[in-house]
Amino acid sequence: MTSSNGLENRPKLRFPGFDEPWQTTLLSSVFAKNTQKNTDGRITNVICNSAKQGLIPQREYFDKDIANSDNTSGYYIIEENDFVYNPRKSSDAPYGPISSYKYTEAGIVSPLYLCFRAKKEINPLFFEWYFRSSVWHRYVYMFGDSGARHDRVSIKDDVFFAMPINLPSAQEQEHIAAFLDRLDQKIEKQRTLVENLKKYKRGVIQYIFRQLPTQNSAGWTCVRLGDIFKKVSRRNTDGVIKNVITNSAEYGLIPQRDFFDKDIAVDGNTANYYIIKNGDFVYNPRKSNSAPYGPFNRYTLSEQGIISPLYTCLVLQADISPSYLAWYFKSDAWYRYIYDNGSQGVRHDRVSMTDDLLMGIPVMYPGHAKQILYANILDKVEARLQATKKTLDLLCKMRDGYMKQLFI
Repeated sequence: MTSSNGLENRPKLRFPGFDEPWQTTLLSSVFAKNTQKNTDGRITNVICNSAKQGLIPQREYFDKDIANSDNTSGYYIIEENDFVYNPRKSSDAPYGPISSYKYTEAGIVSPLYLCFRAKKEINPLFFEWYFRSSVWHRYVYMFGDSGARHDRVSIKDDVFFAMPINLPSAQEQEHIAAFLDRLDQKIEKQRTLVENLKKYKRGVIQYIFRQLPTQNSAGWTCVRLGDIFKKVSRRNTDGVIKNVITNSAEYGLIPQRDFFDKDIAVDGNTANYYIIKNGDFVYNPRKSNSAPYGPFNRYTLSEQGIISPLYTCLVLQADISPSYLAWYFKSDAWYRYIYDNGSQGVRHDRVSMTDDLLMGIPVMYPGHAKQILYANILDKVEARLQATKKTLDLLCKMRDGYMKQLFI
């Protein structure tokens, strides 16, 4: 690919052999709204528009049919290569997904969606990528209704179809779509590797801690959490430390500015925050898919940090491998102890447990050699997972960078 010379109506990046300017037109000259409804109820193939998976049958998305024949007479009928806009926002589609329908069997979609069909022969893949680009996002941001619900885009049909679009030749459309599709296939393969490694890591954790021995088993020791940890009492009373830390189930204890891309806490409200140092442990009672009873992580950064007083911060006092304990606190065995001791009356999103109850929970550990062995095994799996995730992140950034330069 080559860079454009900056002439008007040309993208920054071009494939060899293409240098003519793109043609400007309106979306309404290429597409028309599809208003055909399933009035007789003959079509039962209900379609969902997912930001991640595109337009897929409802029975595949939910493993069952949600809508039934009695309530689909108002649904729109869509056919192969029709487009559907779902105005519901998500992290994967910040202005709502627009997807093309790739099945030969006709389907029906909710009347909450906007359906449109090409007036002439087009390259559906090119337009799918176009509607994922920042060009589309900017238009909706500028011309969507300001009074929109926080979770849904509000844009009138006439405004939607009045969008100016710049189109290359059919041949260049094909090159762009094919290139981005190949890159997306690499991303999906890498994403599958990441998910498989996550499952593998979970399996290794379960295998190592699958059947913790009883308190009297040879080679194992059972203590209470309070026997090997003491609570952190250091407070940021003078406000000197600015490094606010977040306890994430997925990323561990990381600076707030890295997690949110900005500082949420400000100087005036951190005087009561705990000061944590390298090697300290922090328990966050907020539940998530990655940590069903809250993440319990070890702080591994050299710079001191401060963390919300809503968390329980602990200093290890015993000669036990910190790495072993960090993995133990991610095991189902540990989660069972949390459930048994503190799940009664929990909020739906947070474990309700006093510090006294937490400090009374059992901790099981083997001899030092096995602690190191188990920790090393899991550390290696984690390192491989992080390297695979890093490659995935780089591929996603590469795709996003190309998209900014391939469309105008």
